[in-house]
Amino acid sequence: MASMETADWNEEESYLSIVTAGSPQELKARRTACQQVLLEQLNVIPVEEWMYRVNAMHDQLARTAVHLCEAQMKEAGYGLPPCAYSFIVFGSAGRQEATLWSDQDNGLIVEGELEGDRGSYFEAFGNMLSDVLEAIGYEKCDGRVMCSEPLWRKSLAEWKHQLSDWMEQLEWEPVRYLIIASDMRHVAGSEELSAAWREALHAGFIDNSKLTTAVLRNTVRHKATLNLLGQVLTERFGDNAGGFDVKYGLYIPLVNIVRHLSLLHGIEESSTLKRLEDLAELNQYQHLEEIRRAVLTALRMRVNTPYTVVDGLLASSDYYPGDDLKNKRLRAELRESLLLIRRLHKALQRQLRSAERRQL
Repeated sequence: MASMETADWNEEESYLSIVTAGSPQELKARRTACQQVLLEQLNVIPVEEWMYRVNAMHDQLARTAVHLCEAQMKEAGYGLPPCAYSFIVFGSAGRQEATLWSDQDNGLIVEGELEGDRGSYFEAFGNMLSDVLEAIGYEKCDGRVMCSEPLWRKSLAEWKHQLSDWMEQLEWEPVRYLIIASDMRHVAGSEELSAAWREALHAGFIDNSKLTTAVLRNTVRHKATLNLLGQVLTERFGDNAGGFDVKYGLYIPLVNIVRHLSLLHGIEESSTLKRLEDLAELNQYQHLEEIRRAVLTALRMRVNTPYTVVDGLLASSDYYPGDDLKNKRLRAELRESLLLIRRLHKALQRQLRSAERRQL
């Protein structure tokens, strides 16, 4: 995996200029400059290296947004942060797989109790930070997984209680929240708080067969992508007619499968590719190399879906156009990946039925 010290990275002044931005407007301009550099590198360098650079950019933008927000809070009369806190990300950002058009998926972990002035400060801070991120091009999350929301902005003690509560309920919605949380990654602030949060999450999975079964139940649901003859299913109607839903038809099923296996074995990595590396060291699973190839296919297709540009910012439907699917090599890779997913899902469904029978 590439590192921040690669020569190409350090030569790009547009990346390094992010940390010196003095306002959200400046930060947005630096982001659009970085995006242009990245678009020029797309399909020129390996997709895993390209994704690394994209997500390193997102991390720098987020850290700078946090610092700008602290300064704005001080100017607004709130003063400096009253205690340590951690800014964390979930979703594709948590997995270091965000695209150039990904939206917000984030939260806050706060030291101590969120009461009185401390509670007021971080309520205002969470709202302001979400607004700053929106101003620099990160749309607010439709599912409201953002630091502006009380559910995703808590003290460490409150977070531990929340995680425990989700683990005990075992119903679809709390388990869905827990799955979202399991992709958490630290970006800014106190690494100690993030580490304590992560330890609490993974401790709840140890010897907890009912919880892993509940996660498996959520994992085996996925969109049908092949017909009975093994042909790729595309959208029949609407704006995306003829296109293939890369995100929910290919990428998310692979993410879900790898995440489930990782939680089962206490793997703390959040990146899908890094999780696969750790799973390979266990020498317990076949098909991991096939899964890795399928993940790379999913990433390549996802970052090559058509996009629009509005005010310098990118947006995409996550559908791969039908005309591009006529490429024989790509269609063969896609079909192979979807057949693999179908086999894996059938195996997981058998495991789920067996686990549910044991727990009766």
